[in-house]
Amino acid sequence: MLTRRRFNQGLLFAAFSGLTMHLKASPANSLLSATKGLGKLVPDPKGILDLPAGFTYRIISSLGDKMDDGLTVPDAADGMGCIPLDDKRIVLVRNHELKPNQTDDWDVNFTPEQIAQSYDKNADGRPLAGGTSNIVFNMQTGQIEQQFMSLLGTVRNCSGGITPWGSWLSCEESVDRASRKIEQDHGYVFEVPSTAKGLVDPKPIKAMGRFNHEAACIDPKTGIVYLTEDRGDSLFYRFIPNERENLHAGGQLQALVIKNQKQFDTRNWSSASMKQQKEYAVEWIDLDEPESPKDDLRKRGYKKGAALFARGEGIFFGDDELYFCCTNGGAKKLGQVMRYRLINDAPTISLFFESKDPTSLNFGDNLCIAPSGHLVICEDQYLETVNNHLKGISPTGKAYDIAKVRWQTEPAGACFSPDGTTLFVNLYSPTATLAITGPWHKMHDIA
Repeated sequence: MLTRRRFNQGLLFAAFSGLTMHLKASPANSLLSATKGLGKLVPDPKGILDLPAGFTYRIISSLGDKMDDGLTVPDAADGMGCIPLDDKRIVLVRNHELKPNQTDDWDVNFTPEQIAQSYDKNADGRPLAGGTSNIVFNMQTGQIEQQFMSLLGTVRNCSGGITPWGSWLSCEESVDRASRKIEQDHGYVFEVPSTAKGLVDPKPIKAMGRFNHEAACIDPKTGIVYLTEDRGDSLFYRFIPNERENLHAGGQLQALVIKNQKQFDTRNWSSASMKQQKEYAVEWIDLDEPESPKDDLRKRGYKKGAALFARGEGIFFGDDELYFCCTNGGAKKLGQVMRYRLINDAPTISLFFESKDPTSLNFGDNLCIAPSGHLVICEDQYLETVNNHLKGISPTGKAYDIAKVRWQTEPAGACFSPDGTTLFVNLYSPTATLAITGPWHKMHDIA
C-alpha cells in the first residue's frame, strides 16, 4: 500500500514548510523497478563511496580536523540530525559513540572551561570523549562556517533525533555506573539546541529512562517522544512530557503492549509471531523508577506485558506514523523495519519489512525518511566481510541500493537538508561526514 509520508525536517520551522514533499503515485508505465533503484552503483576511484550515475559526494568534515574551539574532530561519528538555522544555513549535530576507555585516544588539550562544562571525567580528570559536535554549514556556499563540540563527557552517544523546536536529542547507548574510573551514571538522553555556540549544559533528562538508548523522535502534534533501545530483548518506549518543549520538566515513561497479546515477541526468531503488513492494535503501560539503577527497566516492562523487539535502532517520524529498525530481527536475523501508525486515535504497529537475504538488508541501523517518502537506511554489520550499504526501501516495501561504503566501516546518521537536495551521512570510523547530491527526485518513480 502506498502511503504519504512527510519529510520530517520540514516540520522544524515554518520557513521550510514549502520545501516539504510527498510521495505521489505515478502512472504504472513510468515507475522504475525497485531492483534497479536509482541505477547501478558506479565504483568510486577514490575507494570511499560507490554511488549511482549522476550522484556525487564531498567530504566536508574528517577525523582530526581542527575545530573552532581548539579541539579536533573526534572519531566514531554515529547518529546525526540536520536542523535549519535560517534560509541559508543548517546545523548538523553529530554524535560520537566513544567509550570511557577511549578518552585518552583523543589527543587534545582541554581548557579549564571545557573540563568544567563536561558531564563526566575519568580518574585523571580528563573529560570523557563521548558527546556531540556541531557543524554550521552554508547551503549556498557549500562551506562550513563553524565547527565545535557541543556536548562533552558522555558515553557512547549512538543515535538520537531532532525535535520540532529545533534541537537534537543525543542518546547514550550505555548503562555504565559511577565507579573509580568515572564519576557519573550513564544511560541518559541529553538535549543540544541548534543555536548552541559551544558546549551546552550537560543535563541528563532522567525521566526519559536510564537504559541502552539508541534513538528518539517526536510527534510534532503531541510532543510525545518515542524511544528505541539497543538490546536483544528491548522494549519500545514513549515519553509523555509534562510540558511541551520542556523535556526537563519531567513526564511519564511508558512501554508498548500489543493489545490482548501480553509479552508479544515481534522478533520472529523461533517462530513467525509477527505477520508482515498486519496491523496490531497497541496500548501503553506506565513504567516506574525510570532511572533503573539495576538496569532492569526492560525486564520489569516485559513482566507487565510489554512487547519484545530485536535491538531497536534508528527511528524517524513521518506523517502520523513513524518507522524504526530492529537490527537483527526476523527469521534470518538480518533486520526488520517496524511501522507505528496514529490513525483516528487508534495506534497500531506492523512489521513493514523483514529481510530474508543480506543483499536486501543486512543489519539496518540509523534511518530517515527521504523527501520522496522512501526510507533511507544505514547498514551496520561487522561480520567476516564488512560490506555495508545505504539502502532505500520504497513505500511498497521494496529494498534497493543507494550507495556502497568501500571503507571497512558503517554509514550512519543519514539526514536530508531541508530543501531535499543533499543527503548528509557519516562514515563511522575514521570519522568522515559526507554531503551527497544528485537526482534524488528519481526516488519518486521507484515502485
